Amino acid sequence: MPLFSNKFCPKKPTPRKVELSVLNKELGPEKALQDLGLEIGPIRLKLGDQESLFDNGEWLPETGPVSGTHKENHKLRQYVQQLEDENNLLKLKYEILLDMLTQTTAESHLQEKQMEQLQKQVLNSSRIPRTKR
Repeated sequence: MPLFSNKFCPKKPTPRKVELSVLNKELGPEKALQDLGLEIGPIRLKLGDQESLFDNGEWLPETGPVSGTHKENHKLRQYVQQLEDENNLLKLKYEILLDMLTQTTAESHLQEKQMEQLQKQVLNSSRIPRTKR
């Protein structure tokens, strides 16, 4: 017999088997959901006058003094997001207008150069005396 052994070693009980088919036959699926509480709704926690709801991995205050500020913060975050989207759109429009202005300026410079060349050609052609044939 070992010196430091545990003398009391109970056997582990086998897990109980519950036949859900019997419950479903007797109660029906709707009744089983109502009675057994198999459908879990949102998790709510109430501490004093503060009530919170667990949603998408985050505790959201529903009542109490914090819920008003939370709702206001949520509205402000939405407003900030809207302003950021609008700002991005305005930046895009600004870039497009700047590109259009650059293109128009480049085209006008090309036209001015062409006009100067044509004027030089006209002046040169008028200076050359024409010979009669």
